[in-house]
Parts: sequence; structure tokens; C-alpha cells
Amino acid sequence: MIIQPMIRSNMCINAHPKGCAADVVRQIKYVQKKKAERGPLKGEPKTVLVVGCSTGYGLASRISAAFEYGADTIGISFEKEGSEQKSGTPGWYNNMAFDREAKAAGLQSVTFNGDAFSHDMRKKVVETVKQMGKKIDLIIYSVASAVRVDPDTGVMYRSVLKPIGETFSGETIDCMTGKISTISAEPATAEEAENSVKVMGGEDWALWIRQLAAAGVLAEGVKTVAYSYIGPSLSHPIYRDGTIGGAKKHLEKTAKELHAELQASLKGEAYVSVNKGLVTRSSAVIPIIPLYLSVLFKVMKEQGTHEGCIEQMERLFAERLYTGSAVPTDENHLIRIDDLEMDPKVQEEVKKRMATITQENFAQVGDLEGYRHDFLATNGFDVEGVDYNADVATMATI
Repeated sequence: MIIQPMIRSNMCINAHPKGCAADVVRQIKYVQKKKAERGPLKGEPKTVLVVGCSTGYGLASRISAAFEYGADTIGISFEKEGSEQKSGTPGWYNNMAFDREAKAAGLQSVTFNGDAFSHDMRKKVVETVKQMGKKIDLIIYSVASAVRVDPDTGVMYRSVLKPIGETFSGETIDCMTGKISTISAEPATAEEAENSVKVMGGEDWALWIRQLAAAGVLAEGVKTVAYSYIGPSLSHPIYRDGTIGGAKKHLEKTAKELHAELQASLKGEAYVSVNKGLVTRSSAVIPIIPLYLSVLFKVMKEQGTHEGCIEQMERLFAERLYTGSAVPTDENHLIRIDDLEMDPKVQEEVKKRMATITQENFAQVGDLEGYRHDFLATNGFDVEGVDYNADVATMATI
């Protein structure tokens, strides 16, 4: 079929197979270029597990590990295959493209499609690692989910993105039309806040690390990294100080606990990496975030410091995790790869522009075109070199 983007309430509900594949190849070429520019590597992961491997930072991490460092990778995600009437999810096509490119490069890759929260998935990974005759030396935890079933109790928990204590209202933009409007989010109940921690906090990450360690499949010196976001003060009421922020703080607490455990048993390390704000399927519907990101992109592009997922993750690996020396962290044991976003010069200019935004001047102070491109590209649209008027198979391999 011919696939064009279907947009509903700032969400793209379909994906383009060839566009997704082309964007995976683009990211691979980027890390290969950076590898040539950086010269000899100062450390290298050999066997990498990425929990949440199919899009965004998880996919970029897997690409960096494989195509810059030559690692064998195991990826886990929960995606929907396409049918004759409907495309699959972007991650379905991203995973297929990654596996194909890895095989062509002589790299071993195993991709599981299923529930990363389940004990069954952990058992499958353990069995696979043992069959490979390997030990995992890097685990990336990059899971974003609205639902988690506790593997021990069978209870289902749902996360919500809401403020705590009072309603939050903020302006947002329609990514396709550029229209500015105001949206609100009602405060979460105590139960919603607790449930969000159960889904998006560190509980499942800890289960992964502890069960892999107990199974004897972690290498000495193993590293594990989970991903988070803090962002500017203007977004804190809806994010950092809201339900998801509460979950992320639990993730940070878990990192310190896991770090102590891994240090004692395997001389290993555990961190949370605070990453830059980017267009994702979830951030596009958060009050104030789309508007902030569009202005941030404009300012960072003007200052020559803008990065997307692959630029961030390549830099995380080369300039934080594998430098030949200790991993640099802040006073809270956080890796701050959001340093360019939070540069005072950047934030000062963003804050100044945010205060002046109107519908009339938005095109001058913000980067709607860049934001729209990133929004579409996450689903395989607006990718250079792809013919979007051609028929494409939604079920066959790419």
C-alpha cells in the first residue's frame, strides 16, 4: 500500500517501513563516521543487552554499541507486526532493519519481541547468553511504557503523566499546523503517583540486573545505564515534580543501590544518564514540552550544539562510558549528557524567547520545521531518499 502519515492529537498512528529502515541506516552511518574520526577506542563493550531497543535512545544505544564498538547485541521490545490493512509499529521495522544491517556487518544480534517486564523474558535472555557462550558487559535500560504487570503478583499497574497537587496548564503546538493552544493536566491521585513509580521507576531494572547476576551471565566490570530526563524549571511541575518525575527519582535511587551491589560482586557500575529533551511519541503530548523543544532546537542549532538521539548516545558511549577512566557523574551520581541543553547560555536564550512567543512570531523564535521533521521521522516519514508515493509492503521483510 501507499502509506502517508496519519496524525491524531499530536500522535502519529502509523509507520513507514522503508522510512524506518532508511533512518536506521542513517544512524549507522553516523556512528561509523564518528568511529573513523575518533580513532582508537578506549574501551569496548563486547556483549550488550538493550531493554527497550526499538526506538529513540534505546535504538541509538544499540546502534552505537554494534556499529561503533563492534558489540554483539541482544534487544528486547514489544512491537506490533504490520498486516495487509495496517502498518506495524515503527519499532517493528526498526528492529528488522537493525538485524539485517548487523548480519551484513558480521555482527551477532538477537531481537526478542515481547514483554520486557516478565520473568519469562529474563529467562529467555539468560538462556540465549549462555548459548552464545558470552557474558554481558553492558545493559542499557530504556523502557517507556504506560502499563506494567508485576511478574510476581500478576497485578497490572498503569502510569500517568500528571502533576502533583494542582492542575498544570501550559501552551503547546500542533506539530503539523503550528497552531498554539493551551492544554491542562489534572493532578494525580496518590494511587496514580504510586502506580507510575511501579511502572516507570527502578523496580523492573533492578529485577533485570539481580536476576542476570544470579544466573551468572554478567561479566566482571559490567556497566548498566538507565535513561532519564530533568529539563528546565518551566517543565518541572508537569514532569520532574510530577508523577513521571517521581518515577525517575526512584530510578535514580535504584541506580545507587545497584551500583553498590555490582561494585561488591563484580566491580561493576550502575548509572542513570540524564539525556537531552527530544521529540518522542510521548513528549509530543506533554503540555509546554513541544513548544519548549521547538525553541530549544532553534537556539541550539544557531549555537551549533543541537543533537538528536544518535548524536547523544554516540557521545554517551565515547565521552562518558568508555573513556579509559572513571565515568564522570554529578554530585547525585548522574551522568549529565544533557549538558549542552542545560548550558546557561542556551537556557537563558530559550527562556527569553519563550516569554515572547505569539502565534505571529513563532516561526521566527521557534523551529517548527525541525520539530515537525523529527516528529515524522520517528515513524519513518519525511526521511531523505524515500519515495512516499510508492507502494510498500507492510508485512514482508524490508
